[in-house]
Amino acid sequence: MAERLYHVDGELRPRSEATVSVEDRGFRYGDGAFETMRAYGGAVFEWAAHVDRLEATCEAIGLDHGLSRGDLRERIDETLAANDLLDAYVRLSITRGVQPGKLTPGPAVDPTVVVVAKPLPRGGLSGEAIWADDGPAALETVRTRRVPDEAIPAGAKTHNYLNGILARRELHDADEALVRDGEGYVAEGATSNVFFVTGEGVRTPTTDGPVLPGITRRVVMELAEEAEIPIEEGYYEPAAIREAEEVFLTNTTWEVRPVRTVDGIDREVGPVTELLARLYDERVETACY
Repeated sequence: MAERLYHVDGELRPRSEATVSVEDRGFRYGDGAFETMRAYGGAVFEWAAHVDRLEATCEAIGLDHGLSRGDLRERIDETLAANDLLDAYVRLSITRGVQPGKLTPGPAVDPTVVVVAKPLPRGGLSGEAIWADDGPAALETVRTRRVPDEAIPAGAKTHNYLNGILARRELHDADEALVRDGEGYVAEGATSNVFFVTGEGVRTPTTDGPVLPGITRRVVMELAEEAEIPIEEGYYEPAAIREAEEVFLTNTTWEVRPVRTVDGIDREVGPVTELLARLYDERVETACY
C-alpha cells in the first residue's frame, strides 16, 4: 500500500516525512487553530461553516496567518486527490509557526499549515456510521470541568486539548465524558455536543455557556426545526440527561451518535434520534453525492 501523503507548508509529503519543527509554537504551547472536517464523495461538507469557525478561532487568539480561504481549500483538495480519497477525515491545522522561545508571540507570523486526510466509510443514505462496530455510546459524568470562557474562549478550536484529555482519562467503561461547567450545568462532551429528548422536544446546552458551537450541532438543530420538532437551548443539570427519554451526541466524525447508557443507566435509541440521524444522512446525500 502506498504511503499516505500529507500537506505540510505548501508541499505534499509522505507521512513518514511530514514533520514540523520542535520550535513550532503549536508544539511548544498549543498555539494554533484547527478544524476537523469530513469529505463525502470528494466534497468537504459544510466547508463555509468550518472555515468561518477557523477564522473566528484565529481572530480570538490573534493569529494573522495571511492565507486566503481559496488557498486553504486548494491544499485540502490537493491532499484528497493525492491520496485518491473521496470519503475521508480531514484535519486542517494552522499554528503561529517557529518563533523565539518565549511565551509572548511576535507580531510577524510565518504559519505552519498542515492538512491530514484519512479514509472513512461512505456517508449519506448508503453509508455506515464510523461508530457502527462499537454501537451507541456510553456517556459518563466526570469531575473535570469545562474551562470558563473568560479563561479560554469556548468557541476557539485550538491545539490545546488538555481539558478534553483529562476528562477522557476519567472514563471507566465509557466512550465519552459528560463535562459540566463551573456551576455544575452540563456543557458538552470531550469532543462532542450533547442533545437529549423529553416529552417537550429536543434539548441541548446553550452556547451562552462554555460550549463549542459545533457545526454538526447547528445542522441538527436546523433539521429539527425543519421537521417541526421543538428544540430548546438552556442550562441543564446532569440529572436531566440521566432522566431523558433519548440522548445523542454530535460531532463531525460521529455525525449523530445515539447514547445507550448515561452514568450506567440504560437509554433507548428512540424515534427522534433515529429521525434526526436519517435527516442528517439525507442532507449529506443531497449536498455531496
